[in-house]
Amino acid sequence: MFKLFRRSSPTEKDTFLVLDIGTDTVKALVCQAQEQRIIVHGASKVAQTIGDMQSGAVMDIGSVIENASRAIDEATRQAEHYPEDVVIGIAGELVKGMTHRSIHIRKEPHAKIDLSELKHIIHKIQWKSFEETRSQLAYETGYNEIDVKLVNAAIVDVQIDGYRVGNPIGFQGKEVAISIFNAFAPLVHYGALQTIAAELGLNLMSITAEPYALSRILDHTDRPTLNAIFIDIGAGTTDIAVVNNSSLEGTKMFTIGGRTFTKRLATTLSISMAEAEEIKRAYSAGKLEKQSEKIVREAMEADADVWLSGVSFALSEFHQLDQLPSAIYLCGGSVHLPELKNALQSTDWTADLPFNAPPTINLLQPRQVTYVHDETRSLNEPEDITPLALARIGIEFLGEEHLTGKLLKKVIRLMQL
Repeated sequence: MFKLFRRSSPTEKDTFLVLDIGTDTVKALVCQAQEQRIIVHGASKVAQTIGDMQSGAVMDIGSVIENASRAIDEATRQAEHYPEDVVIGIAGELVKGMTHRSIHIRKEPHAKIDLSELKHIIHKIQWKSFEETRSQLAYETGYNEIDVKLVNAAIVDVQIDGYRVGNPIGFQGKEVAISIFNAFAPLVHYGALQTIAAELGLNLMSITAEPYALSRILDHTDRPTLNAIFIDIGAGTTDIAVVNNSSLEGTKMFTIGGRTFTKRLATTLSISMAEAEEIKRAYSAGKLEKQSEKIVREAMEADADVWLSGVSFALSEFHQLDQLPSAIYLCGGSVHLPELKNALQSTDWTADLPFNAPPTINLLQPRQVTYVHDETRSLNEPEDITPLALARIGIEFLGEEHLTGKLLKKVIRLMQL
């Protein structure tokens, strides 16, 4: 058993840990909820070794637990807070997320909606959404339905007769339309993260699909509608979330990330993965001499075209959208490779996709994550966006939550009995 060392000082109120278990690094944050915002008191990163993870999935659970333990220990020592609750992010090619829209026709449209009726509506819609989404994702992944686990669910939109509301209680109307996002993962993948939390002696608050967390970072009151595509380019995978009219439409993931480019470079130059990674980082920072830069650029361009094809295919699967948002936001540890941004800025790949305007490419910065304050001042890179996004999700568990979200959680608990 791997147990975290804890001092005898009391646990601070409303504190929790964030674990972002990536292919290259484990990132740990110590967070505290204060008046509808999250304060980061401690942060650390510990490198994974080759073979610990593959395509976002845990391959060597013992090694990952050791790395997570070190990361948490460093973060808690810095923060001098020792929380026992944890939010863990989940990503990878086999994590599937979809938003399902259903309309409930009320028998008495002139009657005001009360708590009992709202709970019944959410229960009915989530059951339908759960069964249809799980069945479809089981088909796509090749797993049996019983081997597919619900990771997290969230209500992303509520409308009454076409009018968007936050809390339907007290409203009248005939049609109640509710959109629910469900994320699923293979049981073996989900169970590995449960085991990690248990072995570390932590209380698992939530396992959250990372693209879902990412889709919420720009959601604040002075932005009435958000239309955006979020692309997180990690070491093992690329994760995509599409937000339309402030509602998450769904998430897609594919197994091309920074390690794909490192392997290409290692093969081209006949060097080790570690050496190739160093050269790739130097190239991304513009520190190579011209001849070496040319060789590396040619190697990177070949895989950038393949990566762009993955992005294009993923976006083509959003059949429910007449138009795709033109604002594209990038983050992740591999985002500094210039070929990736250059590929997105080309126009050829957009020809067969329903963009409402030529895409604009924006590099996300940690300071743009709303309602999160980094007291450590160490989270300054695009790769820090995802753990900060997971920290923001903590508001939903420790802060004041919308009534619809609370009811959905009650429904899910009943479904899991």
